[in-house]
Amino acid sequence: MSAAGTWNMTIDTPIGKQHARLELVENADGTWQGTSHSVDSGETSDLTDISVSGNEVTWHQAVTKPMKLNLKCTVTVDGDTLSGKAKAGMFPAVTMTGERAS
Repeated sequence: MSAAGTWNMTIDTPIGKQHARLELVENADGTWQGTSHSVDSGETSDLTDISVSGNEVTWHQAVTKPMKLNLKCTVTVDGDTLSGKAKAGMFPAVTMTGERAS
């Protein structure tokens, strides 16, 4: 199943669980675009360097809330769920999970 769509995400961070709504769109030319909207802080950020290979999706994003971070995210899509990690610089990777929004 395609990674395209809207995903309700939970990120298990050292400061507690954060929630986001992730949108991934495959363009007609095969490129991808996306955004992430934090349910907790209200911040929206663009996803960059999106790569989809089979069921693995990677992207970068910059956030400023709850702190300024540049994230590299890698997830594996399994039907209507996904799971993976987000890594910010020297900090340990955190777990991300998501379910396709209905």
